Amino acid sequence: MKKKKILVTASTFPRWENDTEPRFVLDLCRHMQKWFDITVLVPSAPGAKAKETLEGVNVIRYHYFPIHKWETLCYPGAIVPRIKEKKIRILLVPFLLFSLYLQLFRILGDFDMVHVHWLIPQGIVQMLFHKPYLVTGHGGDVTSLNTGILKAMKVHCLKRAEHVTVVSNDLKAQVENLLPGLECSVVSMGVDTSKFGKQYAVNGYFGQQEKKVVLFVGRLAEKKGVTYLIEAMREIDAVLIIAGDGPLKQTLMEQAKEQGEKIKFVGAQKHEILKIMYASADVFAAPFITAENGDKEGLSVVILEALASGLPIVSCKVGGVGELLQDRKTALLCEEKSVSQLRGAIAALLDNPELGKELSANGMEVVREYDYEEIARKYAMLMEK
Repeated sequence: MKKKKILVTASTFPRWENDTEPRFVLDLCRHMQKWFDITVLVPSAPGAKAKETLEGVNVIRYHYFPIHKWETLCYPGAIVPRIKEKKIRILLVPFLLFSLYLQLFRILGDFDMVHVHWLIPQGIVQMLFHKPYLVTGHGGDVTSLNTGILKAMKVHCLKRAEHVTVVSNDLKAQVENLLPGLECSVVSMGVDTSKFGKQYAVNGYFGQQEKKVVLFVGRLAEKKGVTYLIEAMREIDAVLIIAGDGPLKQTLMEQAKEQGEKIKFVGAQKHEILKIMYASADVFAAPFITAENGDKEGLSVVILEALASGLPIVSCKVGGVGELLQDRKTALLCEEKSVSQLRGAIAALLDNPELGKELSANGMEVVREYDYEEIARKYAMLMEK
């Protein structure tokens, strides 16, 4: 039987093989290929190929500005943080929307349906076409920009969709506030559990033979709460490794200066390196908060990766974290922005390895439910309907 052809649209996607950009859309597509013929449509980036097959997935990257080296709206990171980092990039937004529209106009006839990741910008462009689509909300696209014409466009996108999914129950509640009575499913992103685990640990990987290591992985943006983590490291006899880039990097480095070599910024890392870092650290810290504009974590992929690596976790009760983790069963959870609670939780895990092992063992049981084999099957069932 011939497979149905699915077009997947997104704005966060690896630019090339072994890129440091988040790869959850690629991983989902890779695992869905057993059911569908998948093609991914994403914005171009300097140095990226216009067309390629990436890990078996067909990828089309559309140009959205005449001077290609200025196509910097989407990578590295995400659109809103890129604009905050350099406000002139907001002028690229109309070009991105129009170019996506043109590309969809050209190729949509070749596909049976579309899986749209993010209500903005992909969703509000897709709603202009008469092609069945499933739209997935990931976080800030649901929780922020909910005023005026943007809110109206998001609501219209939700109305036009064949079905709506979000990655956490917290986001489901917020989608239902936008459009009461909407049928919405919670299907998270996942993790390839075969690619993570303690078997990838390297003794002394961080160059610290005596000090234990606290690890943070993620974008250096407001909702990640890294400023509170840096403050919490005072009085903790351990090294903090911060793996990631983003608009707050320079500000955070200035904040961390007085703690000297205790806090190390290593930049965004390739996924092959991250699995070693997860496995080699002692504690994973995810001090997420609700940003001033309402943006917050949906269901954190880095927490899934840490769980799959057998790493004990300290995080905060915000967004989808509370759905994924249980306090004192699979992690130690703190109130958001509480430096004292973060400090106490990190110290507790560093001082009590047996507690960490217990939490990690429970976490390994939980993360199996989020393996991409299971997540892809759920999305495939929705699309078949």
